[in-house]
Amino acid sequence: MRIAIIGAGVAGLCTAKVLLQAGHDVTVYEKAPDVGGVWSATRRYPGLTTQSPRAQYSLSDFPMPGDLPEWPTGEQVQAWLVAYAAEFGVRPRLGTEVGAARPDGEGWVLTVEGSDEHFDRLVVANGVFCEPAMPDYPGVEEFTAAGGRLCAGTEFHDAQDARGKHVLVVGYGKSACDVTVPISEVAASTDVIARQILWKVPRRIAGTVNFKMLLLTRMGEALFRYIRIRGVEKFLHGPGNGVRRRLLNSLGTVSVRQFGLARHDLVPAGAMEDIVKGAIGLATEGFYEGVADGSIRIHRDRTITRLLARDGAPHAELSDATVLPADLVICATGFSQGVPFLGDDVQQRLFDERGNFALYRQIRPVGVPGLYFNGYNSSFFSPLNAEMAAVWIAADLAGAVPLPDDDAMRQAVADQLAFMDEATSTHHCRGTKIIPFSMHNVDEVLGDLRLQIPARVRASHWLNPIDPAAYRGVTPALLERLGDPAPAPVEGTTAAAS
Repeated sequence: MRIAIIGAGVAGLCTAKVLLQAGHDVTVYEKAPDVGGVWSATRRYPGLTTQSPRAQYSLSDFPMPGDLPEWPTGEQVQAWLVAYAAEFGVRPRLGTEVGAARPDGEGWVLTVEGSDEHFDRLVVANGVFCEPAMPDYPGVEEFTAAGGRLCAGTEFHDAQDARGKHVLVVGYGKSACDVTVPISEVAASTDVIARQILWKVPRRIAGTVNFKMLLLTRMGEALFRYIRIRGVEKFLHGPGNGVRRRLLNSLGTVSVRQFGLARHDLVPAGAMEDIVKGAIGLATEGFYEGVADGSIRIHRDRTITRLLARDGAPHAELSDATVLPADLVICATGFSQGVPFLGDDVQQRLFDERGNFALYRQIRPVGVPGLYFNGYNSSFFSPLNAEMAAVWIAADLAGAVPLPDDDAMRQAVADQLAFMDEATSTHHCRGTKIIPFSMHNVDEVLGDLRLQIPARVRASHWLNPIDPAAYRGVTPALLERLGDPAPAPVEGTTAAAS
């Protein structure tokens, strides 16, 4: 088939690679001038690193170079993705934005740079973190006229732009904490405005044990109750519930002590076991050290109510009436997940009544023929989840996925979203974040295909961190089942940035 893919981040690239190996004619469109998606140079903020270690944030047949640090930088991840695309002959049309995509029978017509291009199928891989969600602050005009700058975290690319300035970082998630550290090293003052204080997991618990030994194992995932529990999970959420809770909450006790949270009035509400209801975030190296030495000041449980000019200089007023000098305000306040290139008729079928993406297996919308999504399964193992979704798409294109009927798929999607509402207090990014149930998603996807890896290997991942290389044989096994077609060339060449 002739297949279009929108987006050349991790999900778009691995989808293209798998579909090429399955014999399809693939065109990848990317509006940025480079591959990488969230790792693109156009979006990289200072301090950006992976949240998962190098070995876990990997693809089954293309691990990151062994000489990279355990938590690679954004630039290093992007270079790895460039090498991946080159290795497997994926050549996206860079600097090319898809203006519209509309169904044509079971096929699709894409409007690209004013011209229509026809495809048999469409894969949306534009990313769940595609557009920053910016607060609408009163007083922006007055603030900017006085020389203030307001920007999203992904629009701030050079820490030197903060040198000697009074900087406010809005947010307390990973990106907010990441960007705060390099800014605090050069700014006149660095204040973090945190609407809510969240639990942070130490990279090394008690300074020694790598967090992946606890949370990036199947046992770590099983500590959080899934919609369907099985095996050991039945014990952990039944007779062993007390042990499970103590294990998780002891991590909170360690965090409080290790980061000095009580001393700095930064102990989050609730217990560590509730971390899934906010965001499971990894502590940024140097962040709490900056809090301790005074180079980073945190204003907890506050928001910015307005921007203003005072004595001719830019300032911000907080919800407790505090007024702070603010030459630069950086908003690391999350992202919106949007598909503006899809028409209203498609979007009406794509979302549920609350605006969640209604995707079966996080991949296939019900009742929209020829349309797939990949990368709408953000997790600790996003590359592996995206790669296995790509295999599922290749199988479904060949009619090799035994799908239930549309009503059953809709019910499965509704049940999953209702469960995630409860498990995460609706903090699942419109149905696109599957943390902490990453491997449950992989198991379900591969279970559909009867391509599950050996039980003994999965068992080894109960106490050892998940190894994406264990899934190296999945794609070849599917290709063998489908007849191992010869790879087709990628249509399109690299274009200049538009």
